[in-house]
Amino acid sequence: MESKIRILNAGYTNLTAQELLDCLMEDVGKRQKSSVIFLNVDVVMKLEKDKELADITERAEYVLADGMPLVWVSKLFHRPLKEKVSGSDFVPNLCSRAAKEGYSIFLAGGKEGVARQAAQKLKEAEPELKIAGVYCPPFGFEKNPTELEKFNRAVEESGADIVIVCLGCPKQEKYIAKNRDSYGAAVSVCAGATIDFLAGNVKRCPAWMSRCGLEWFYRFCQEPGRLFRRYFVDDVKILGLIWRYRKQKQGGD
Repeated sequence: MESKIRILNAGYTNLTAQELLDCLMEDVGKRQKSSVIFLNVDVVMKLEKDKELADITERAEYVLADGMPLVWVSKLFHRPLKEKVSGSDFVPNLCSRAAKEGYSIFLAGGKEGVARQAAQKLKEAEPELKIAGVYCPPFGFEKNPTELEKFNRAVEESGADIVIVCLGCPKQEKYIAKNRDSYGAAVSVCAGATIDFLAGNVKRCPAWMSRCGLEWFYRFCQEPGRLFRRYFVDDVKILGLIWRYRKQKQGGD
């Protein structure tokens, strides 16, 4: 496992996207189980209230900062992260690398038909990519042993090397942590809304806005009703979190 550096309430794997790709390909080659979690400000705030999610994040082999604000915070605490690694940018590159290496992927999540649509788009971009299967678990599957077994069996029987789970946080993180030993895929990736980007149902933020830390604003403009509370009520609380950890740091100096 790559060593982590602590920033606020989580430990981050200080890797570039390219370095992460290399590590995951090595894990697949060795059939070594590993999980990838991408943290943005919203997830960081969830860690404060969800101990199970916090514990899962601590145990995950790879934890990346998916947002420029977290990269800025890392510099504020003099523990600079190499770069922002966004799940929605990383997954297409992971699929491209998997195609070159001959590894197969399994896509899970999204509304009915979205995973299949995303798989089709990926195949158009990477004809050599082996898509072992797709699956859209029904709402509440995690509380239904029969549906949970069906999901695990679909991944296992596909023989996929890499499973990309897009169920939203914390459902995807908890599913992978509890079930990765039940299916054969070596690498499990928590990818949130990535499946909608892959399917072409949601437009990706322009690169310049992402570099400037304005991806949240772009997404808010797309879905203001759904995202207002997240960005303007829940996520601004990170300022208090930064203050608290700064005071702790000063007290320890």
